Amino acid sequence: MKRSLNLAVLGIDHGHIFDMLDEMIKEGCHCNHFWTEGSPLTLKEFNKKYPNIKRVENKSDILIDNTIDMVLISSIPKDRAGLSIEVLNSGKDVMVDKPGCTTLDQLEDLKRTVKKTGKIWSVNFSERFHVAAVTKAEELVAKDKIGKVKQTIGTGPHRQGNYERPDWFYDRQSYGGIITDIGSHQIHQFLVFTNSNKAKINHALVENTTKQNKPGFQDFGEVNLTGNEGHGYIRLDWFTPDALSTWGDGRLLILGDKGYIEIRKYTDLAKSEKGNHLYLANNEEVKYIDCSDVQLPYFRNLINDVINKTETACPQELTFLSMELAIKAQIQAEKK
Repeated sequence: MKRSLNLAVLGIDHGHIFDMLDEMIKEGCHCNHFWTEGSPLTLKEFNKKYPNIKRVENKSDILIDNTIDMVLISSIPKDRAGLSIEVLNSGKDVMVDKPGCTTLDQLEDLKRTVKKTGKIWSVNFSERFHVAAVTKAEELVAKDKIGKVKQTIGTGPHRQGNYERPDWFYDRQSYGGIITDIGSHQIHQFLVFTNSNKAKINHALVENTTKQNKPGFQDFGEVNLTGNEGHGYIRLDWFTPDALSTWGDGRLLILGDKGYIEIRKYTDLAKSEKGNHLYLANNEEVKYIDCSDVQLPYFRNLINDVINKTETACPQELTFLSMELAIKAQIQAEKK
């Protein structure tokens, strides 16, 4: 019989903490305490939404609490690795918002800590784990509906003025760069759908053309990769127009040798303002699938992984590789 997990939160600086926590609560988990540095812009909403989750003044109160199974982390990106390591060393598993780390040195420290503690460090790549249409696409690919996947094209558009932004959002060292941050989503999906466990970065580029007064900001990025089982192209930007009903028209195109899948994650332009649209074309059929009711397996699987010491939600090596490639692509882009 499945038991629920006792959770705590360290860092609520990014709004992704709401989706992370909500999905775990839906699965029966409980959360009684959180800690965060200072007064992030999310604090008022967090207190209003979760009035029963009490703030502790010292994060050590959470670290020494042996009744806590897992800690969710959505702090400023540059601080996520350090907090993760503290939690892992305290004997607890971690779910951290992407990017899970911002430098290769941080990643190596995390690898050593995971090996030493035997605990789970799971990066919540929300553009996969929170999107039902991506879950459906994984099912269709596994059923050989489009044959062997040859390439993925992933786009990660965002809107700059979606809500008030904290200062760290424009600081390169704090958020890690557009490829490390947003691009880690698309790199992760490229690895998943091509089934690659290694990849070469052929091209990477970043630039800032809209906020010259904030030189640490990057509003455009692209990456081209060749994996040992397929190819990938990624485009990232902060150019979502104001008239669009959502923060970004994120899409994923999966090309197989017998067909292809297109996912329109958050909207179907000029047709529907809701998300989770999937289009399938192969040698037998062309069809549209509304994926709104598809269940998200990541959270339930992660709970079971914590309990059973398994890796069904996401293999640990895949998580490491996703972040490694994102950071290396960021470094390569900034050398130009």
